[in-house]
Amino acid sequence: MPENLNLLRAFWGFSFIFWTAFNTALVDVVGSEQQIPLSVVKLWASAFGGEIKSIAAKYSGSQLLQKKYKEYEKDVAIEEIDGLQLVKKLAKNMEEMFHKKSEAVRRLVEAAEDAYLKHEFDADLQYEYFNAVLINERDEDGNYLELGKEFILVPNDHFNNLPVNISLSDVQVPTNMYNKDPAIVNGVYWSESLNKVFVDNFDRDPSLIWQYFGSAKGFFRQYPGIKWEPDENGVIAFDCRNRKWYIQAATSPKDVVILVDVSGSMKGLRLTIAKQTVSSILDTLGDDDFFNIIAYNEELHYVEPCLNGTLVQADRANKEHFREHLDKLFAKGIGMLDIALNEAFNMLNEFNHTGQGSICSQAIMLITDGAVDTYDTIFAKYNWPDRKVRIFTYLIGREAAFADNLKWMACANKGFFTQISTLADVQENVMEYLHVLSRPKVIDQEHDVVWTEAYIDSTLPQAQKLADDQGLVLMTTVAMPVFSKQNETRSKGILLGVVGTDVPVKELLKTIPKYKLGIHGYAFAITNNGYILTHPELRPLYEEGKKRRKPNYSSVDLSEVEWEDRDDVLRNAMVNRKTGKFSMEVKKTVDKGKRVLVMTNDYYYTDIKGTPFSLGVALSRGHGKYFFRGNVTVEEGLHDLEHPDVSLADEWSYCNTDLHPEHRQMTQLEAIKRYLTGKEPLLQCDKELIQEVLFDAVVSAPIEAYWTSLALNKSENSDKGVEVAFLGTRTGLSRINLFVGPEQLTNQDFLTAEDKENIFNADHFPLWYRRAAEQIPGSFVYSIPFSTETANKSNVVTASTAIQLLDDRKSPVVAAVGIQMKLDFFQRKFWTASRQCASLDGRCAISCDDEAINCYLIDNNGFILVSEDYRQTGYFFGEVEGAVMNKLLTMGSFKRFLVEFNLRSWWHSDLTAKAQRLKQTLEPCDTEYPAFVSERTIKETTGNIACDDCFKSFVIQQIPSSNLFMVVVDNECFCDSVPPITMAPIEIRYNESLKCERLKSQKIRRRPESCHGFHPEENARECGGVSGLSAKPPLLLLLLLLTVFSR
Repeated sequence: MPENLNLLRAFWGFSFIFWTAFNTALVDVVGSEQQIPLSVVKLWASAFGGEIKSIAAKYSGSQLLQKKYKEYEKDVAIEEIDGLQLVKKLAKNMEEMFHKKSEAVRRLVEAAEDAYLKHEFDADLQYEYFNAVLINERDEDGNYLELGKEFILVPNDHFNNLPVNISLSDVQVPTNMYNKDPAIVNGVYWSESLNKVFVDNFDRDPSLIWQYFGSAKGFFRQYPGIKWEPDENGVIAFDCRNRKWYIQAATSPKDVVILVDVSGSMKGLRLTIAKQTVSSILDTLGDDDFFNIIAYNEELHYVEPCLNGTLVQADRANKEHFREHLDKLFAKGIGMLDIALNEAFNMLNEFNHTGQGSICSQAIMLITDGAVDTYDTIFAKYNWPDRKVRIFTYLIGREAAFADNLKWMACANKGFFTQISTLADVQENVMEYLHVLSRPKVIDQEHDVVWTEAYIDSTLPQAQKLADDQGLVLMTTVAMPVFSKQNETRSKGILLGVVGTDVPVKELLKTIPKYKLGIHGYAFAITNNGYILTHPELRPLYEEGKKRRKPNYSSVDLSEVEWEDRDDVLRNAMVNRKTGKFSMEVKKTVDKGKRVLVMTNDYYYTDIKGTPFSLGVALSRGHGKYFFRGNVTVEEGLHDLEHPDVSLADEWSYCNTDLHPEHRQMTQLEAIKRYLTGKEPLLQCDKELIQEVLFDAVVSAPIEAYWTSLALNKSENSDKGVEVAFLGTRTGLSRINLFVGPEQLTNQDFLTAEDKENIFNADHFPLWYRRAAEQIPGSFVYSIPFSTETANKSNVVTASTAIQLLDDRKSPVVAAVGIQMKLDFFQRKFWTASRQCASLDGRCAISCDDEAINCYLIDNNGFILVSEDYRQTGYFFGEVEGAVMNKLLTMGSFKRFLVEFNLRSWWHSDLTAKAQRLKQTLEPCDTEYPAFVSERTIKETTGNIACDDCFKSFVIQQIPSSNLFMVVVDNECFCDSVPPITMAPIEIRYNESLKCERLKSQKIRRRPESCHGFHPEENARECGGVSGLSAKPPLLLLLLLLTVFSR
């Protein structure tokens, strides 16, 4: 026992010595760190905060404006917005607008069908029409070219000042077609009667833009007439029959299996033609269609092995994915078509039973250079007598040794046979199958109205020229098929073409009263497939200063922008045309994707009757749910609208200036004045919105005199540090005052049309307004505008604050005011404040001038406004002080969010060395964009960071009444081992099995309401070559019997 006691004493003695030594060493290390007194930093922050707020409040006039609105507090009525009633009203407005467009198209259909019924085909018809490529063209002698007569073109502001002819249409014919082909000349002749209807439609609805008729023969009649220019190779590749609106109107949804022969005989040019044929077939498939591609020789080869035995939706991403895989096909071996046909029939049958596909038309596309048999036993097993699966056969090459078998297969299964000898033949021959699929719809005489998803059609000449500062115009198209009504050809189901008109998405936005949706609120619409028709987030994404977007903006699913709804509750309810409400916390990126606003949104949704669309409205909780009405006389309001610095949101619809040509040159402000004075009684205006504009004009008018007095006082702002003061109200009214001459402005673009994010537009309030609304009332939000370049070179600071009517959360934000000042002026104020100290003798223990510390001023998103190294201005703080930013995140002073979670987007990667050459392919990925926000409850924090051989200390102190923080960091301890924290996007790449699951996954969609897959009266003998049939007599007899009994 004593021995144990001695051992215990020895142990405790050793432990004490070790503990003492350790603590001595620890004291030495800690003692080596730079001590930063919190009280001094707090003094600096307070001094700077008081100074800069005084400047911002003084020059913005925020206190005066707050006082003026308070004076009217008793005279206004505050209302809580009923989201469901609002979305139903908006849906009704859109329904009426869509109905007007579809009625215009219906009138074109009736006129076209009547004109064709009265026309008798004349193979010798000579007719000089206006060819869109040749109009106004002359030969060397100065004479007009044939089909190129004089065609008057005048710039028209309704068509973005493009030279057009609003009295006549003209005709485009694809380069690979003969201008004087009898079928084209006859079609152009009878369709001339559409000119009167085009003009009449435009008179009835002056908001209409392009109207057109796409003929099944290939020509394209367009109103108003416009000049088409060939590309650099002298070619116009545009074929109206290949456009989404044409295909969607002409055919019903379909499930398609494409079989491609890759046997040895298909080597060389034949395989090239086959691949181009597949690609052209893919072009004809839309979002309501499903497909798969199987290559065959003695074995089956799914082009995408992951999708063995199933079909996928023919959206843009899937089609591009398959196109990439087509390059991997090579020819060898023997073609065993029977195996491929068995697989295709089984797959279509099984997929049909899942209920996931089109549940309408089904087809097998066979692309081969020949077939040694007719495979009638396979068709008898799977497809006869109903012939629910159509067979389309494409014979590749000039030889016709096995053509009869392919003809027989097509004719025996309600399909079509074509022979493709050259690459130039591909498109025209592929188009034939569309006319076969349109037969049941034609026989039914069902003029289904179709609406496309949102898209950018960059192929039309007006689309190429109609580029605004954001790029090409986003639009939807309403289209309707045109049929032959001649009784003698009824069973043939002759499709004459498709008529349509474009509706720019901007037109839809005009029906949405932005002032009713609040600062962060917005409306959006989606299709039956869940794809976006309009949404404020349907815009370019920013990556390393460059715009990055999905091609043509098409096939963007709602889940890609409302990505916080992980279970697709909102999306699926809207796809299923429900009416209801949904709520969730959202993170909305602003300021070129670099900042994030965190809020809770309430979503209200309903369907738009008569269309495949559903409409949603998002209202942010708090001030976003309230609206108020003021009341002043028209005389008061008109007087205060007269000031030259008053402007209104150009993209808001106060008055509809599109209805009459004489109104189109008016600004919205001019229209309001003329409407209120009775000078333009025909103007249709939003009376409620105009009443609120008048109220805001009266209340905000005194600030003009206030700003003027500041500008006239020479002792004020002597160094011209403050350059601009500005104001915006909830009605889109703006006032701007310059304290310097326009030529002296540091930021020339601010508050101009070029600065889209800082002005009122159709889908959002200005950035400075939105950010101010989320600040604590009475405080200012400061920021440096970001440039689109990698390095931020801004030389100004913007400060803004929100004006609330009441002092509680239920108060609507009625306005926001702010200033823009020079960056060096702002930074001088900061450095002056940071040299203050509390000691009586004036000797400061620490200063930002000391080399031992670094001082920064950062905003609530972590961006540097002031640094001793001027080049760091505008950088993210984590890139400069990674260890400190990491500690702030760990401590909870800042939060990191992942935003813009892009489901089913694509990234580029190089193929493996097996490809023998470098090539880019597309593979699925998700992209996460980090953003950072300070924790509001944290006012000050101190911390120590354990580095390699020292401790790095820092202090962060909030600047009062602002979104800013002063950060003082020890500069003598280096933490090089801690990497910088950046805002670079993170791409999450998947292994093969997960990629496959994502390809197979299909979101809920709603099928189109109409389906015309078959008709008992259909004449299936029009199948591309019956006259040349030379199959065996028994088979021929069987074919004829099938044709008779299935009708």
